[in-house]
Amino acid sequence: MIIDRLSKQLWISLFIVVAAMMTACSSDNNSNNEPNPTPTDPVEEQLAQMSLRQKVGQMFVIRPEALLVGMDEIHDVTANAVTQLTDGMVTIDRDYPVGGIILYAHNITTPSQITTFTKQLHSLPGDPLLCIDEEGGRVARIGRNKNFNVPKYASMWAIGATGNPLNAQQAGASIGSYLRLYGFDVDLAPVADVNTNPENVVIGDRAFSDDPDVAAGMVEAFLNGIHSSHVSGCLKHFPGHGDTKTDTHYGYAETKKTWQDMLNCEMVPFIAGIKAGAQFIMTAHIATPNITGNSDPATMSSVILQDKLRKELGFEGIIITDAMEMGAITSQYTNTEATIGAIKAGVDIILGPHNYKKAFDAVVEAVKNGEISEKRIDESVRRILRVKQARTLWPRYTN
Repeated sequence: MIIDRLSKQLWISLFIVVAAMMTACSSDNNSNNEPNPTPTDPVEEQLAQMSLRQKVGQMFVIRPEALLVGMDEIHDVTANAVTQLTDGMVTIDRDYPVGGIILYAHNITTPSQITTFTKQLHSLPGDPLLCIDEEGGRVARIGRNKNFNVPKYASMWAIGATGNPLNAQQAGASIGSYLRLYGFDVDLAPVADVNTNPENVVIGDRAFSDDPDVAAGMVEAFLNGIHSSHVSGCLKHFPGHGDTKTDTHYGYAETKKTWQDMLNCEMVPFIAGIKAGAQFIMTAHIATPNITGNSDPATMSSVILQDKLRKELGFEGIIITDAMEMGAITSQYTNTEATIGAIKAGVDIILGPHNYKKAFDAVVEAVKNGEISEKRIDESVRRILRVKQARTLWPRYTN
């Protein structure tokens, strides 16, 4: 009995010692005996600190000329070409903080000029994404400038004709490398259209092929190449501009295809690009009446952007419009109607509005009067901030 009592006392003593050790360890790790804090999400943290105007600004990519005093509507950009940041532009940006800027050929003169200019633009408070159309071939703002010693490409069609996706990957990597060198973040390429209509006046040899499977392989390879250079690519022009006859730069364009038709053709390269990790998809201003039942351009169709692109194809990245100053939009809608309509349809970024200040103010007012919820704005800004956060991990200006 004495031995039993001693054994019981030993076990009790051992239990007390172990419990005390566990308590001490717990106290060392969390002296307040509170649950360990959940790691903060830097994007959510930044979003919570932003004003409505700062959020709205993130949803625009504009020409630098839109920040000029007295240039609310731009009719002749070449006559007013901006090649450096001015104090006046900084002042306007303070009131209308922009999330992105697109540069065209007239904004680019020499390697030293564009390197300085992009550094200046990146210094703006909205941390703008710098975008460019550098597809290779006839749409190449830097590649077609004689002052730049960069690789030249006859066309993406010529690359597609080789049948070797490695050539498309090398083109993407090469283009991405010099864009990164000169300070760009987003290349509005590759063209993911399947050019099936020989009467097409706007796509043509900008596409890789009239065969959807060939185009898909090339699009995926080009995208992999440009991403390897730490530049974001952008698939365009969703849901496919290759079967149209007219040019959306000047007016109305449509395709008569059904959604099943498009799944068998136009969607093949887009699906391949989405699987390859495309961060951006650009909308086309084309109508798809046999899908939507109306003449609304895809840019302003929730059926195309939400039901098809988001839900059915599973795209979670940024939806950016084609330039909203194009005739297919301005001939049918006012500046305000186009901007609000596109956001309601599911667009994240408005590219090149006809009047930036009016478009900006219209979105702010739409949120204030309840026409668009701030939650809807947050959805888009969240996507944009995540891309910007990833961009900060990439090297820039290595020249």
